[in-house]
Amino acid sequence: MRAPVYIARTCIALACGLVLGACSHSGSTKPAAASGAASSGAERANRLISGLCPAVDATHRATEEDTSGDGVPDVRRVFLIVGTGDTATQTLVCREVDLNGDGRPDVVRHYDDEGRVRMEEADRNFDGKMDDFSYFAKGRVVREELDTNHDGRIDTKYYFDNGERTRAELDTLGRSTADDWRPNVWEYYAGGRLLRVGTDLDGDGKVDRWDRDAPYQAELAAARAKAEKDEAAEEGESSSSAGGAGESDASASNQTGD
Repeated sequence: MRAPVYIARTCIALACGLVLGACSHSGSTKPAAASGAASSGAERANRLISGLCPAVDATHRATEEDTSGDGVPDVRRVFLIVGTGDTATQTLVCREVDLNGDGRPDVVRHYDDEGRVRMEEADRNFDGKMDDFSYFAKGRVVREELDTNHDGRIDTKYYFDNGERTRAELDTLGRSTADDWRPNVWEYYAGGRLLRVGTDLDGDGKVDRWDRDAPYQAELAAARAKAEKDEAAEEGESSSSAGGAGESDASASNQTGD
């Protein structure tokens, strides 16, 4: 059975978490120049290349931060400004992070109106192209789409429930397009463990062969049998207790003549 490889993605996630978490506590922050604003060549060279977050305009402002201490900004936040004057408010709508110092964003997070992440893009191999896309609902990931072979097309989709991976769809034949998703492998998970894999062998979009994790199936069957046995034992004890109580009441009634 194919074992999923998560090492690269996990490393990116850990690095992103460290950088994004540190952004609020360290480094120097400065406003980013608005689009079209005059700036020297050196300033432009030091500024994090943008384009994935909204551009700075009348309703958006941006800040840049150097979290690595090398004098070059590596985090850029974009805020939406609502209102004017003293009543104006601003909400974080997007954040770009350059993890490897090449001036290009490697992780971009987009936020909803309540400040919760709604979508995240990541460049896992630092080639300047986003290849990992995570989608969120109420701040929790519900789907992740990946381009694992870096050909510019999504070939793997993971689905989550309450933050736990439950299934995956894979196009290992490279047949999918942006408008037509055609997986040929389906994976199902339980308790963080790969449970079974279905494969479409003839290209009709239906599973022709199932591969199951036999040891895990045996563990599940044993666990279910134990739970049923324990439940039956508890019901037996309850019945015995109820019967004993009835006999005691009858005996007491006979003694009192009632």
